[in-house]
Order: sequence, then C-alpha cells, then structure tokens
Amino acid sequence: MPPQTRIDTSRPHPARVYDYMLGGKDHYPVDQELGERLPAFLRTAARQNRAFMRRAVAQAARSGIRQFLDIGTGIPTEPNLHQIAQGVDARARVVYADYDPIVLRHAEALLVSAPEGATDYIQADVREPDGILDHARSFLDFQQPVALSLIALLHFVVDAEDPYGIVGTLVAALPSGSRLILSHASLERFPDSTAELASTYASRISSQSRTREEVARFFDGLDLVAPGVVTAPEWHQDGDDAAAPEPEQSAVYVGVARKP
Repeated sequence: MPPQTRIDTSRPHPARVYDYMLGGKDHYPVDQELGERLPAFLRTAARQNRAFMRRAVAQAARSGIRQFLDIGTGIPTEPNLHQIAQGVDARARVVYADYDPIVLRHAEALLVSAPEGATDYIQADVREPDGILDHARSFLDFQQPVALSLIALLHFVVDAEDPYGIVGTLVAALPSGSRLILSHASLERFPDSTAELASTYASRISSQSRTREEVARFFDGLDLVAPGVVTAPEWHQDGDDAAAPEPEQSAVYVGVARKP
C-alpha cells in the first residue's frame, strides 16, 4: 500500500487512543497501554466530548443546518455525526475528513446515509485546509450554510502550525449563517496533571493544552451561541431532546458560534 495508507501499530495514535477511552475495539496494544496510563479525568473527558458533539450537531440541525463538514472525524462510533443530523432531517449532507489511515479503513461505516441525504469521505489533514475545502465544494453547496465540526482536533495542532490561521481559512470559506462547532482539551483546571501528561501522552503524541481564553480565540469574529465557551458538560440548549448533563469537572472546553 502507499505510505499514506499504512497503519503504524508501533506508535500510539490519537484516534485509536480516543477509541480505547470510549470503550471501542479499533485500537492496538500500544494505544491501550497509553490509554491506561492516562488520568481518569481524561477518560471522562472523552465521554463528555462525544456527548457534546451529539447535542451540538442535533441543535445545529434543528436550527436549519442541512450541511456538515466534519474534520478530524476519528474512528466511527455510533451514533456518527451523519446519523444525528439525518435523525433530525434525512436530507442532511455530510463530508467527513481525517488523515488517519485507520479511519479510511472504516470509511464504509461513515458512508451509510439516509436515502434522502448523502455522506462523503476524504483522507486529508486539517493542516492543509484548502484541499479539504476544494473537495467539500464538490459535494456541499457553499451558497447555503454549513456546520464546520472540529471536535477534539485542534489540541493536536501546536502553535507553530498556526491553528488560528487554519480555522480562519476554513471559516472564511463558509457562507453567512454557517456554524463552527468546536471542542478542545485543556489542563487549565487540572494543573497538577501537567507534568504527568508531559511524560506520558505528550511525549508520545504531539499536542497542546490551551486555556479557555485561548480556545475562545478560535471564535473571533463569530457570534457565540449561548452558553458561550464553557466546559463540555456545561454546554446545553433549552429544548434539547437529551436531558441536561450532570454537573462535573471537565478537561474539555467547547463552543458553538454562528457566522454573521
């Protein structure tokens, strides 16, 4: 196989470690070994993050969004984003993007769609946003609002790789009325764990914690949807189908914003 489709099982990978923390089966011993060394609050954060995604996507679909661009898709875990969106409106169209070859192996699970809608997949890196946008334009109508989903992704893009510029490029391409749905890991509320994670997770997988203020910068120029940038369990909309999450500590900041 070409190098870009080979799966390296000698090193842990974010998508597979995340799959392990969610109780999935699509990971290798090296991923499980790292996952077991992580603090319990990070395993909790994986669950909180996934629950936020479900609430935010459903809310966007109920607001009238019928197109979704999900970058950093990860290994499929039901319900997938298209299942949530099409559960609100079967006509929803979804483009998934991820650079991990193991996600490509599972792409068939992402390409199942309600007959009225459609799903698509591209193997691509968020660090090359123009290529993702070019592909998305062939499948989505960029004259109509699009929900851009960046879930648990940007903490893997360090400052030297210009994460704010990447998000700016993606958002600039979206029409008025589009939404940005974003979540980001943060150790701001867990300062005592910084050194431990530097010697475990961060030593094996390039990543960067950011403060609430730094996460909020990703939404510059957009209109934040209430309740703003908060922890994952704190993000809940009145009228959501799901019950409000129980209050608990979280290592994930989240937010949803509308493009004016």
